[in-house]
Amino acid sequence: MPIHRPSATRVAGAAFVAATATAAVIVAPLPAAFATPSTTVVISEAYGGGGNSGATLTNDFVELANRSTAAYPLDGYSIQYLPASASAGSLWQVTALTGSLAPGGSYLVSEGAGAGGTTALPTADATGGIAMAAASGTVALVKGTTALTCKTVADCTGDANVVDLLGYGTAVVREGTAAPTASNTTSVSRAASLADTDDNSADFTAGTPTATNSAGETASGGSGSGGSGGPTSPGAFRIHDIQGTTRVSPLKGQSVVGVPGIVTAVRTTGSKGYWIQDPAPDADAATSEGLFVYTGSAAPTVSVGDSVLVSGKISEYYPSSTTQSVTELGSPVSTTLSTGNALPDAVTLDDSTVPDAYTPTNGGGSIDALPLEPAVYSQDFYESIEGMRASVTDARVVGATNTYGEMFVTAKPEENPTKRGGTVYGAYDQQNTGRIEIVAADGSTPTLNVGDELAGTTTGPVDYASYGGYLLAPTAATTGTAVDNGLEQEVTRKQKGNELALATYNVENLDPTDSDDKFARLAKGIVTNLSSPDIVTLEEIQDDNGATDDGTVTSEATLTEFTDAIVAAGGPRYSWRYIAPVNDKDGGEPGGNIRQAFLFNAERVSFVDRAGDGDASTTAVSVVKDKKGQAHLSASPGRIDPTSTAWDNSRKPLAGEFRFQGRTVFVIANHFNSKGGDEPMHGRYQEPTRSSETQRGLQAEEENAFVDTLLAADPTAQIVALGDLNDYEFSDAVKTLTDDGDVLTDLINTLPVDERYSYVYDGNSQTLDHILTSPSITHYDYDVVHINSEFADQASDHDPQVVRIDVHDCGKKAYQPKPSTEK
Repeated sequence: MPIHRPSATRVAGAAFVAATATAAVIVAPLPAAFATPSTTVVISEAYGGGGNSGATLTNDFVELANRSTAAYPLDGYSIQYLPASASAGSLWQVTALTGSLAPGGSYLVSEGAGAGGTTALPTADATGGIAMAAASGTVALVKGTTALTCKTVADCTGDANVVDLLGYGTAVVREGTAAPTASNTTSVSRAASLADTDDNSADFTAGTPTATNSAGETASGGSGSGGSGGPTSPGAFRIHDIQGTTRVSPLKGQSVVGVPGIVTAVRTTGSKGYWIQDPAPDADAATSEGLFVYTGSAAPTVSVGDSVLVSGKISEYYPSSTTQSVTELGSPVSTTLSTGNALPDAVTLDDSTVPDAYTPTNGGGSIDALPLEPAVYSQDFYESIEGMRASVTDARVVGATNTYGEMFVTAKPEENPTKRGGTVYGAYDQQNTGRIEIVAADGSTPTLNVGDELAGTTTGPVDYASYGGYLLAPTAATTGTAVDNGLEQEVTRKQKGNELALATYNVENLDPTDSDDKFARLAKGIVTNLSSPDIVTLEEIQDDNGATDDGTVTSEATLTEFTDAIVAAGGPRYSWRYIAPVNDKDGGEPGGNIRQAFLFNAERVSFVDRAGDGDASTTAVSVVKDKKGQAHLSASPGRIDPTSTAWDNSRKPLAGEFRFQGRTVFVIANHFNSKGGDEPMHGRYQEPTRSSETQRGLQAEEENAFVDTLLAADPTAQIVALGDLNDYEFSDAVKTLTDDGDVLTDLINTLPVDERYSYVYDGNSQTLDHILTSPSITHYDYDVVHINSEFADQASDHDPQVVRIDVHDCGKKAYQPKPSTEK
């Protein structure tokens, strides 16, 4: 089963913010222009001293802001200017606007330049040439590009095209009382709340010019992951506004400016960026106070503990089409206000905080828009703290560190524990909500096995990845102490003289291009850990040239090298049988042509070779009776109905007839189709669609029918069907194959619940490999031998298993078919 890597983020863009306020009516002693207070776009700053003596900025400018949560179109609008005391000959001057103003964003209009000044404006969103007066004047935002003709308060107030009006200094045309007088070194700017009371004097103050464009850039320059150049005061939106109460941000696709937060962690590998968290949370448990800031290929320049204001564009990054998303801010422009600040307290993950229910359902549809219920569902809980600091204490490892630096721990140590320290997955409604992935933000994840521990506290921001779902991203400094609890590989006992030992082992795409070490370790597993079984069914034996897709379908070189390695490890000289697949028809790694193969120790057991009619790769094996009435296979080895559509692009079961101490044993080696294409347990679609189960169900029906035929011919037939079924003991496919245990017994179900696993995925110890026996096999000893799945260093990703059958005490119980229910 493939595994891929976490944590990512992909976005672009940047811009600005604003807030709302309650409008009030101010009674002024002078004639006043009371346009309706704007709830959307307003004039937020005006400066007419650009380039004048003593000025720093070289240009005049007007800045707009959007108070709403929707983009505001500006095509066909204009900024217009009128002198403070307009004469009969005075005309409004016009600068046309284009584009749109992002919600909470800013829009910069550059106007006339003077001879002085040393600092250019940031890139303007619109450019004109109006020479505005420094001390006094009137600026209007107008719906249209035709020059206004009004010269009085009453006329301008009555013009429906005037969206917003600012008179500063001694301006005659204004809203309410004029804003303060400006100068060569000061502008007039609206309060940070962007309140619009329709009284310029109440809404504006004079101060240092802070021209800001839609990308969040200021006159001092700067962009990217840190430093100066961004806003110097918080904008209207805080992190909880961005995160919202569902999985998708209400500001998705929009630009924000001046989002305040403390840098809590920095990711320097993979998808680079940093996390910020608001130290002043709101009262809503559903809204996260953390946010990932994605810097792309650029290494972040901020440091943990920095207090920053960040501008950028909000997006939802979906690691894949079926996963949930990560809310993030991309193309950031930030300003560091201070350093060395205390970090917000981490949310504790344990039995008391993580709910037992896993995720809401939506009839298989997306849960993106469902309101979060963090007190009810664990996936909602993790989403409600996405980007925030969280911690686990004395966390037991339930999924070993893999080659990508990922591991799983549990925040609920008593949740379905295995005997060896993992967490068993025993049903579709037992999703083990305490599991959480650990992926170090700085690549420092320790290498640990299942049952080991991260002692003390491990703290990091909550992130989300396509493989594994929600995770913590600690650094070396915030990861608990790695404790090796000494997990050891299991060794099963040797079979007794009258016991036939049969094992199954998925050797994970074995071919001669693999290292000698892999062959040696797999061989040691056969000889030492499995104690040299009499028969071994192997899954994922590849062509002699590996994954080269040139028509080669033989695996003689692969099996020769493997059996030689077994002898070198002190084991017997195994013989083998297999049927070469039709090229590129059995799935697996393209060109590899994986197949099942029988290994058998000819000194203990014999294989009944029987040639069938036709091409063995495409001819179905059947059950026949000899002259004595004994049931046999028409071909040994043979394939079960290989041309059936149930086996399209999948491995065909390999049936073989063996003789042990005068008894016939029928063996079926399996490798059902993989789970590739299934929606993830933690994904956005709930309940997830497990599309691969359909084909496994058909495969189970095919094999069940074959077993029924064999048992009909010989109700006491000793049949062992084993291999990688790629499905759970509680799945419909396995129930179909076993006929709910009436035709075949799934031996994994004979073990205690905490021992029912052969594979570990996303921190769930689960069963994919099975040994199934017919009713006549009544005396057996069964063992799953854990040598791979729980370890960081693996020869394969599957654990082998073995059954030892006393064939002389078996074969007496006949299969009793269920009575027909047909009427």
